[in-house]
Amino acid sequence: MTQSAGGFELAAAVQAVRDELLRAAAQGAGSDMVFQVGPIQLEFTVELRADARVRGGIKAFVVSGEADAGAGRTRTHRVALTLEPRRSTGDPLLISGEGEADASGLAAAGPL
Repeated sequence: MTQSAGGFELAAAVQAVRDELLRAAAQGAGSDMVFQVGPIQLEFTVELRADARVRGGIKAFVVSGEADAGAGRTRTHRVALTLEPRRSTGDPLLISGEGEADASGLAAAGPL
């Protein structure tokens, strides 16, 4: 994950959730029990920072409670996201299945 003093980029935090879902799908291969992934709700405290390297000039960093408390003059915002994981075919994501795990339709499309 891309880390900065006091936090991680929001895109990196969402990518970490995506990676963990892919890992869970692969680890569940061959199980008789199948879970369909439903909506995933994420809530972050973010700090918006000016960044000349980014188009638009602003990046969102996820900060922890400790970083938030020590920030002093920094302004933070709460961001809530609801993600509905699907395969690239539009089919629902299943954690487990028969045979080897097929995560081919779940490859990351790149940074958010």
